[in-house]
Amino acid sequence: MSVILARRTLLGGTVALGLAAALPAQAPAPLTYRPIWPGKAPGGEKVTEVEQEIPRSPTGPKDDTAFLHVTTPTMAHVAPAKPNGAAILLIPGGGYLRVAIGNGGRALLQFFADQGYHAYLLKYRLPGDPWAAGPDAPLQDAQRGLRIVKAEAKANGVAIDRIGVMGFSAGGHLAAMLAYRGDETYRAVDAADAQPLGVRAAGLLYPVALMGVPGTHRGSQDQLLGKDPAPDVALRYRTDARITTASPPTFIAHAIDDRVVSVDNGLALLAALRRAKVPAEAYLPEIGGHGFGVTIDGQPAPWTRLFFAWAKRHGL
Repeated sequence: MSVILARRTLLGGTVALGLAAALPAQAPAPLTYRPIWPGKAPGGEKVTEVEQEIPRSPTGPKDDTAFLHVTTPTMAHVAPAKPNGAAILLIPGGGYLRVAIGNGGRALLQFFADQGYHAYLLKYRLPGDPWAAGPDAPLQDAQRGLRIVKAEAKANGVAIDRIGVMGFSAGGHLAAMLAYRGDETYRAVDAADAQPLGVRAAGLLYPVALMGVPGTHRGSQDQLLGKDPAPDVALRYRTDARITTASPPTFIAHAIDDRVVSVDNGLALLAALRRAKVPAEAYLPEIGGHGFGVTIDGQPAPWTRLFFAWAKRHGL
């Protein structure tokens, strides 16, 4: 299976997609998504929007899609042929306006499964819809998804302490919130919610991190917090401000020439990790743009080799 580099943006270039599109030599089996909540997602009493799957690009393949107004959060799972005893939860981007999975989702999951990971992909709710949790609605889904991965870890031969998270673009913001926040955002709904939060390690790819300061990705901020949020609210959702000495080891990949999400976001995270003396590694290529994904010209992107070596070193 080959995956090419694809850089696309949403709404005329205002919001990054976050995943590389895939062009498989043979059509892969479609992903099967399962709801992550046993009933309706919490706090949806005022939500009347209808979930939509739309083309990511008017000129792209018809199966290259994104999801608007997510009302049924789901996960897809690809099991490895040669498991390494670890799992990773992958969170796609979309500027918090939509969840950009498209036809790259299967290839992304398979890429990590080929490295031995039980690979999960999250489709999460969006904060622009009137969920009671507001900007924490996506985090509710990420926390719930992580707990499901942990709840089925033993059956999958996964060590409960070898589960990581990786997010892309705005999904990098959500992955960081999952990694760096330990507070409960919803009431338990079943036995899976007895599982603790926390991940072994986090990977953040061209992540949104800043809010309310120069370098902020305004599209993501507007969707998450509204236009011109109060400084204390913006600070609460800056992921670099959430880092403490207890935060998990973190890997960052961010191109210096990224014109969608400024590299200032990745650099702010790295600086905060260093101040907190949290193990961290950063891949900061001069050229790469936004949304460079996992392969380039059919070969694994340079950051992937660095990430897997780093992950192994940190027990993931």
